Amino acid sequence: MSPAEDKRQFLRDLQNQLGGSIPFERWMREALYHPQFGYYTAGIRAIGRRGDFTTWPVLHDSLARAIARWALDHKPAGRWHLIEIGAGTGELAAAVLRAVGWWNRPRYHIVEISPPLRAEQQKRLGRKVQWHDSVAEALAACHGEAVLFSNELVDAFPCRIFRKKDAAWRELALRMDDGRIVETWRETPRPESTAFAHEWPEGQRVEVPESFHRWLQEWLPAWKCGAMLTIDYGDSCPALYHRRPHGTLRAYAHHQRLEGAEAYAGFGLRDLTVDVNFSDLQNWIGLASEVSTLTEFLARQRVPGHPSLAGAGDAFKVLTQTR
Repeated sequence: MSPAEDKRQFLRDLQNQLGGSIPFERWMREALYHPQFGYYTAGIRAIGRRGDFTTWPVLHDSLARAIARWALDHKPAGRWHLIEIGAGTGELAAAVLRAVGWWNRPRYHIVEISPPLRAEQQKRLGRKVQWHDSVAEALAACHGEAVLFSNELVDAFPCRIFRKKDAAWRELALRMDDGRIVETWRETPRPESTAFAHEWPEGQRVEVPESFHRWLQEWLPAWKCGAMLTIDYGDSCPALYHRRPHGTLRAYAHHQRLEGAEAYAGFGLRDLTVDVNFSDLQNWIGLASEVSTLTEFLARQRVPGHPSLAGAGDAFKVLTQTR
């Protein structure tokens, strides 16, 4: 069979195994991380102008300089550890190390599960960095004491999607039907999320990255002390869904934004993403925290913005937490 037919057969088999439809969280997980078909594990082309999307660090070094200043303000005395979770091409890591300076240089750790991206990082960074398969593994190398940060990580976690219908919430699943991808809605137990705490109109869709919550629970107990910085696009709830009755799910391919049913097509060939509910992150992590815009964060670190930042300065939020 051709690669495309292999992929279709995989989806048909998965659909049959799961009783006739695929919960969207599972669909997104396989589309992004399946060893053979996943976008991040096998299909990603590049980040930047030649790829499917561009991230802020690729455009300018302002963020790297701000992260470096924040990390230095929160580092312990003596030898210290800095962990970046999901490092893309490694360009941000290289810029952070330059901004920190050799005299303040930490032991730099990267947690990366994408083989293509890890290879790109290793090519760029060489021996300056130690790589890990999980945050728990990285924390073990730091004896639990570390400063951690991530940029555009949370939005890549598979999410569950719910729609309000007849005053009840039903969960999205997808079904392959004669070559078409059809939405189905089922009643399921709701996960813990601030998204359900508001009076939404009929038809409102919300996303809950419960997989991120589970992932946090795997390693948070191993983190003894330090600080954590989470940067991503999104907002607190309910502002996140203001004038967005269809939710925030979209796909990117060659810098083209695809929404609605178009986001489901191109399994494994497109980046799937949703905006981050920072209210959930604050509740799930449960530490002293503060949410600000990227513009505000840059200003606090005494780093000027840049014209290329444009509207991203407000669209991106920065969550700072300490333990």
